[in-house]
Amino acid sequence: MSATVLQRHLFGPGPCNPYPEATAALGLPLLGHLDPEFIARMDRVGDGLRTLWGTKNSRTLPLSATGSAGMEAAFVNTINPGDVAVIAINGLFGERMCEVASRVGAEVVRVDHEYGTPIDAERVAAAHPNPTVIAGVHAETSTGVVSDIAALGAIKGDALLITDAVTSIGGMPVLADEWGIDIGYAGTQKCIGVAPGLAPFTISDRAFDRRVQKPQSWYLDLGLLGGYATGNTGGGRTYHHTAPVAMVASLEAGIDRILAEGLDAVTKRHQEAGKSLQDGIEAMGLELFAAEGYRLPQLTTVKVPEGVDSAKVRAYLLERFNIEIGGGVGQYANTVWRIGLMGPNANPSSVALILASLKEAIDRA
Repeated sequence: MSATVLQRHLFGPGPCNPYPEATAALGLPLLGHLDPEFIARMDRVGDGLRTLWGTKNSRTLPLSATGSAGMEAAFVNTINPGDVAVIAINGLFGERMCEVASRVGAEVVRVDHEYGTPIDAERVAAAHPNPTVIAGVHAETSTGVVSDIAALGAIKGDALLITDAVTSIGGMPVLADEWGIDIGYAGTQKCIGVAPGLAPFTISDRAFDRRVQKPQSWYLDLGLLGGYATGNTGGGRTYHHTAPVAMVASLEAGIDRILAEGLDAVTKRHQEAGKSLQDGIEAMGLELFAAEGYRLPQLTTVKVPEGVDSAKVRAYLLERFNIEIGGGVGQYANTVWRIGLMGPNANPSSVALILASLKEAIDRA
């Protein structure tokens, strides 16, 4: 093993630096995955996730996998071959929704938007008269854009609304019940401030009643998972898999940290840090990528200046300051930077460090 342990400033699109409480909890004594104390912990985590999701859904749980598995679970449990899935695309993760939906046999109806712009609910509504599901990304990590999910909920009709909240949950309001979200998935490694490894997930009773009875994925079968995470009809827990007990303990600590600060205060902290960073970026003469009025505070996208080598700037930041920022994706891989201020990194000190370091990197890289 290397004797050197680097402390990076993780200011990219994720993971972020975790809350100290979440890191400390990884060292707690392990419990068995059916230990009554661990089951009680899972119940507390479910309660905390319901608060973060803004829902009363009983089936709200941390899936034992990353956020991408949350996406898989959303589609394999709701789509039968031939079902219509209307998917709003304004970035990489909308594209990925299309890929996953097509693999489970959906008739995918794409509603493409220009990258850097929000989802247009009216265009989504006009795409198909009677889809099985409508899907969209709340906070598009690839472009730094926030979309109005409540507007999708208002036009969904009989369709189930699937929402990616990976970059929004824990850093800005997510109101699943109020907005009409039927299935939501997220990840622990962004604003929740916990290491990657779990997918906070919620499904409404309406969606659960309409689920695919025998989905192609055994591991992500919500009918089976529900018996383990929330109990069966008799109230007991049924074995499904060996849960990552240390990660669940860490998630509990991260949620407790957020709720102790208060969701409103956490939202305000992310908003203020993001606004300060974006103002500072523009004051440097740089241009922001996401459309004004729809910019995520926790994930800022910046256009790489003409004549500047994006990769060299990122390498300079990493080698000189131990700062990680992200490049763009797809056609914007070399022309956009993605700078995250998530979880404990959403603070004025991070903003000052990024602005000073980025200026030096651009001048010298």
